[in-house]
Amino acid sequence: MQVRSQKDFASGLLFVAIGAGFSYVATTYSMGTSAKMGPGFFPFWLGLLLSVLGAIITMTAMSQKSHVDTLEKWHWPSIIWVLGSVVFFGLVLAHLGLMLSILALVFISAMASHEFHWKGTIVNAIILNVIAYIAFIWGLKLQFQVWPTIFTA
Repeated sequence: MQVRSQKDFASGLLFVAIGAGFSYVATTYSMGTSAKMGPGFFPFWLGLLLSVLGAIITMTAMSQKSHVDTLEKWHWPSIIWVLGSVVFFGLVLAHLGLMLSILALVFISAMASHEFHWKGTIVNAIILNVIAYIAFIWGLKLQFQVWPTIFTA
């Protein structure tokens, strides 16, 4: 068989690898039963489902019905901007608080785009801040520092 869609083939293999990794790590936790699930039950089955989905995508990439495409070269500066923004978020979360850290994350990762627009980035940052506040602070009642201490003191 010949790989017709390199993008689907690569993404399918990535799904299989990530799903298998999650399932493997989940086996180190207690599984429990379907009636009384342990901490490893859900990640194991979710990883297995992701692996099966990846296998299906990989096989359809070799189908005669699949469209032909190739993988483009990676744009390393964009990858570095996005990964750097996530690392920066993790480093400054305790100091800047959730709201400003998300703002920094969005603006730094937006630098990876070839179609960067201030208006869209600001809207994205506001929406992500609202969603994060509702989900993590109100919904899950997590004890994040929302604002820097200089704003709350």
